Amino acid sequence: MRKIQASNELYHHFVTKEVDTPEKFEAKRFELAKNVWRAMKETDSRECRNCHDYESMDFDKQGERAMNRHEEMEVDEEEAAEHAAAAAAGLTCIDCHKGVAHSLPAEYDAEKDIAGESPYYD
Repeated sequence: MRKIQASNELYHHFVTKEVDTPEKFEAKRFELAKNVWRAMKETDSRECRNCHDYESMDFDKQGERAMNRHEEMEVDEEEAAEHAAAAAAGLTCIDCHKGVAHSLPAEYDAEKDIAGESPYYD
């Protein structure tokens, strides 16, 4: 399914020229990001889970950004419990981890993005 979506993105880049310049891309970036977030929510963040297994994560080997975030959350057992509770509540990776793979669009507002109640999946 993702390959079909990627083909559509190429179509809009090369054929319709909707996002064929950095300026056009930036103008549509928020809309494009919301489309990806919605798709990831619908697939239970399958794209993350293809490579990442929470049980095998080593927080000491994570990059600086992730380490700083996890330190804020007092990792270890509390972090594991938090992820388990989030999964039990029907949350998935993208509910809390937007901006991990790409920079967040300027229009993104973290205060509005409450896990489980995000307005960005509409």
